Amino acid sequence: MATTPFANPTQLLPLELVDKCIGSRIHIIMKNDKEIVGILLGFDDFVNMVLEDVTEFESTPEGRRVTKLDKLLLNGNNITMPTPKPKYQAAKQHVGDLPSPEPPPPAFTLSGANGGHLAQEYLVGS
Repeated sequence: MATTPFANPTQLLPLELVDKCIGSRIHIIMKNDKEIVGILLGFDDFVNMVLEDVTEFESTPEGRRVTKLDKLLLNGNNITMPTPKPKYQAAKQHVGDLPSPEPPPPAFTLSGANGGHLAQEYLVGS
């Protein structure tokens, strides 16, 4: 009997993965030189996203610009890559500012115009 992609219970479809991030802090890399970090409240089939407690990082000729927003609606067409907030950062919120025995791994690694490093300092250093 032939197997279908849906026969494997460990397979996770893209929208199911995004759905698991609802209520969690996520990091989103946009097509323009912006990166967004916020708590995912919801999304639709086009991956338009509603976020709260948002920090926007933008690379400008003058340097890095950081903007804080209460809520934000993102157009899914402009999203390059959403990534969940690293687990070590979530654990840090519960423990407080206790020193860790070793530094955490980078939040992400990318190459490109801004190198994906605008929000890394925010995620790791907060």
